[in-house]
Amino acid sequence: MTSTLQPASTTEVVNRPGRWLALGVLVLAVLLVAVDATVLGLATPFISEDLAPSGTQLLWIGDVYSFVIAGLLVSMGSLGDRIGRKRILLVGATAFGAISVFNAYATTPEMMIVARALLGVAGATLMPATLALIRNLFHDPRERSLAVGIWGATASAGTAVGPIVGGFLLEHFWWGSVFLINLPVMAVLVLVGIKMLPESRTANPGPWDLVSVVLSLVGMIGVVYAIKEAATHGFAWTTLSAGLLGAAALYGFVRRQLSLPTPLLDMRLFRNRGFSGAVLADLLTILGLSGLVFFLSQYLQLVQGRRPFEAGLAELPAAIGAVVAGLVAGRAARRFSVRSVVSGGLAAIGLALAALTVLDQSTGYPLLGTALLVVGVGAGFSFTVTADVILSSVPKEQAGSASAVSETAYELGAALGIAALGSIVTGVYRDFTGPAGTPAAAHESLGGAVEAAAHMPAHSAGTMLDAARTSFVDGLALAAGVGATVLLAAAVAAWFLLRGQKLEDGGPEHT
Repeated sequence: MTSTLQPASTTEVVNRPGRWLALGVLVLAVLLVAVDATVLGLATPFISEDLAPSGTQLLWIGDVYSFVIAGLLVSMGSLGDRIGRKRILLVGATAFGAISVFNAYATTPEMMIVARALLGVAGATLMPATLALIRNLFHDPRERSLAVGIWGATASAGTAVGPIVGGFLLEHFWWGSVFLINLPVMAVLVLVGIKMLPESRTANPGPWDLVSVVLSLVGMIGVVYAIKEAATHGFAWTTLSAGLLGAAALYGFVRRQLSLPTPLLDMRLFRNRGFSGAVLADLLTILGLSGLVFFLSQYLQLVQGRRPFEAGLAELPAAIGAVVAGLVAGRAARRFSVRSVVSGGLAAIGLALAALTVLDQSTGYPLLGTALLVVGVGAGFSFTVTADVILSSVPKEQAGSASAVSETAYELGAALGIAALGSIVTGVYRDFTGPAGTPAAAHESLGGAVEAAAHMPAHSAGTMLDAARTSFVDGLALAAGVGATVLLAAAVAAWFLLRGQKLEDGGPEHT
């Protein structure tokens, strides 16, 4: 098998046999992560009932995965560059499957939070490796655009497969079964990947700097934790201390990278305006979307009374839109321009979120389904093109680092979105006025209110649930408005930052 360490100029490398089958293995890893992220939202009401977490614990269950993965992505991307991207992908996939079992059998909120954190460690090995391997498998720019589109479309398909399969499992088995669906996907990935994936690594990477790893992890977790706690409980000395520690660690990380001969992350990547603009667009997009998406499954189930499988089907338009848009995004960006496709996609998401500010308990599905479809189309265009920009703006030996930065922006945006927008929903929800005898647990989460209602007199239970649902929807509508503002601002920023940016074109002069 031809080594990816050979120059990209040879026809043999460009036309690598089996590269599309190898891509199939890589998108299985993406599917693994996407399915895991989406099934958690559906399982949240059942986890609330079984483990009885507080509102804060429920947010930690939702976002600790993103905290850890955001803190480790750069480190794991750099490690893959050094020890081999195929090796770290297969080890990470095996660990991901094993830790999924731990998630499935968690018996306390604390155990669930630890299990999600460990899953973040394993997940951090997967995403940078998949994008970096695509950069090394596909040297023709048009082929690479299509491969990135398929990669992104599979992630979107995972957001559809997750809720539907998860909804079916939740109706027939216990909530832990939604994590066990990772096992067969992981098994296929590892067994086929051993045969089909080529190994690639940086030729002279230098040592893996553990001090940088620790600074990156402490910095990310400290800053995100501080934002989450400040949004939920206001400023306190512990919150401020965590934020300052995180900021100091990130400052130390940047200074250290600039001084190392072979840094964990080459900070000079950010001098490229296209690279920086694409990363910022990704971060703001996910920040505006994630908090809303995290609570949407609860809205469909606990407010509108849909069964888990039905709730999963209700979210399908977003995935369909993202798959279709992702497959044509590269062609659209070449025909029009990178900035028009990215900015247009972000603006479409922002307008769809703005439409959701009119949500109430009885909102019909046509509005919700249309908004989700527009969100999917916008995200498919934006994410696919920004991923292509990020990969094509760096040399292929830095593909792991560039991919890690892209994924870090994604996961950091998810953590911040769930922390900030999720805290808006939770803050508005907690202030609802229930009838006399409403237990404190009902104010922690909507799932807690549904559980508490089962132990109250029928009239009081109905009054309390109606007040709780109204307050939850008010919080969701407010979060949608904030998300819309963030997305429209991101669209404007992308228009200026991506000015003049073009995707590489295929042809003999590039091969």
